[in-house]
Amino acid sequence: MTSHPNAVNLTLEPADNERLANLCGPLDEHLRQIERRLGVEIASRGNQFQVIGSRESASAAGKVLEDLYAASRDEAITPERVHLSLQESSVQRLMEKDEAQLEGGELLSIHTKRGIIRARGANQQTYLRNIRHNDINFGIGPAGTGKTYLAVACAVEALERDRVRRLILARPAVEAGEKLGFLPGDMAQKVDPYLRPLYDALYEMLGFERVAKLQERNVIEVAPLAFMRGRTLNDAFIILDEAQNTTVEQIKMFLTRVGFGSTAVITGDITQIDLPRHKQSGLRQVVEVLRKVEGISFTFFGAEDVVRHPLVQRIVTAYEAYEQANPPSPYGDRGRDKDESEPPRP
Repeated sequence: MTSHPNAVNLTLEPADNERLANLCGPLDEHLRQIERRLGVEIASRGNQFQVIGSRESASAAGKVLEDLYAASRDEAITPERVHLSLQESSVQRLMEKDEAQLEGGELLSIHTKRGIIRARGANQQTYLRNIRHNDINFGIGPAGTGKTYLAVACAVEALERDRVRRLILARPAVEAGEKLGFLPGDMAQKVDPYLRPLYDALYEMLGFERVAKLQERNVIEVAPLAFMRGRTLNDAFIILDEAQNTTVEQIKMFLTRVGFGSTAVITGDITQIDLPRHKQSGLRQVVEVLRKVEGISFTFFGAEDVVRHPLVQRIVTAYEAYEQANPPSPYGDRGRDKDESEPPRP
């Protein structure tokens, strides 16, 4: 393998058409997967390959191709196998270098066909970096901080750049302190009101007609959280909104749905829990359980990150001050009698 400033040229030996077809996949699917993940371009002719990109990315892609070609002698190469090879390569080191460069002054932005969406403030910048560099990401904070909007924007960008094959947007169908009673219509009409914020962001970025067409083709799926059980979601961008209203069992179920080539973003505000009094919020618990797990990121937003009306920021600040003076139980004042002693707030 020989290296040049912006390219890596390699010859895979021995030349074997069957193994080369196994390596490249149907319609070069496996090569495209490596290109998307590492930000390179791969050209091939027989057993001659050229990888064009930054020196580090091209070198990493060349190493992945060599490893996969060696494996192709004894096994069928699948998208899952390519994903594992990418994980074992120097992808993480490349990401850390990219992050360091971005911290040097370049602002992250999201490019969609309807325009460019730029992150506002350091926390939103960190949030976007985390989403691009990790498979599972949590955005936790008050309303108006852009958690859901930026997650949907990242999902749309990933779909338009063919990094994923579909978008799956989910929310728990929990009433916000109100009893709505019987809702008429079919299943979609019953759950649509709960999912409206996700639809609104999609319509803004893709347009109403395109969203409808993509939904008809099942490229975009908007569903209540309960519909995720029993599924394995590969090559998808998955968003779970309003995660503070998931139970411990529900959020564990959701997190174990994530498959190969997928990115998951979980957003929520642990100060606005609408679960029944005896139920603990899964989002509140997951912060303690997964905080130190490698490959999972947490971004915490505060009142200073609110990008709505200035009064919203003041309202959030006022509630934070009140809650600090009157700390709730770890269960959010749920399922605990008043005469029971409460453990200190973590």
